[in-house]
Amino acid sequence: MANRWTAQKQKRNVKLPVQQALLEIGEKTVEVSLRANSRARRYIVKVDPITGEVSVTAPSRGSLSGALNFAKKERDWIAGMLANIPEPIEIKLGAQILHCGVLHALLSFDVKENKNRRGPVWIDDMAALPTIRVTGRPEHVPRRVRDWLKREARKYIGERVVEYSQALDVQPKRVTIRDTTSRWGSCSALNYLSFSWRLVMAPAHVLDYVVAHEVAHLRELNHEPRFWRLVEQLVPHTKRSQIWLDEHGAALYRYAPRTQKYQ
Repeated sequence: MANRWTAQKQKRNVKLPVQQALLEIGEKTVEVSLRANSRARRYIVKVDPITGEVSVTAPSRGSLSGALNFAKKERDWIAGMLANIPEPIEIKLGAQILHCGVLHALLSFDVKENKNRRGPVWIDDMAALPTIRVTGRPEHVPRRVRDWLKREARKYIGERVVEYSQALDVQPKRVTIRDTTSRWGSCSALNYLSFSWRLVMAPAHVLDYVVAHEVAHLRELNHEPRFWRLVEQLVPHTKRSQIWLDEHGAALYRYAPRTQKYQ
């Protein structure tokens, strides 16, 4: 009986493949992810409010073609949702990106004329205005800047994790930096911490707050008053940081978005 129950449970938990399809909405072509869920009782269409990713869940494996037809019927609703998503900001020379809450211009750096360089990407402290220098060909700029931002995030977040963990006498088992869209940070029951690399674009007090929030969960895996007292012990500006994330957090996903909403 136990083996049969285990087999049935495993069968229910099998992840069915996701199919990609294209949907015409006006003059745009939108990519739609079609997936089946044995627990779903009806078709469900969703538009990610941050990335603009469109997905349709079908109630069974054999109804993926029906899922696309359902999306076609919801064209107007999908178009309305996509219209509310800010356009992505292209990372290229001449553009401006946030770093620690400050807009920096992305400018090139001639390696041949300037041998005293500090790497492929760095902050130019000698420039009149906030500037990030990037070496290499223009087509390499997006990847180099993204990689640099992720390294910066890993550095700053790592420093704060160590500082706050020592203050609370706790120790995370693992710290990872990811490109999440649902949470800025998380703490698991196994004491694993995870953070969005996009926090490095926010003001320092915001990054500090998110790290303090998750480190405090290593002591209190809840949001009871004792937990908030721990957070306030680490950082005194929780409300200000929460307001900033509510008002400006979504804008951080405009830079180097995970997906393009349409072509």
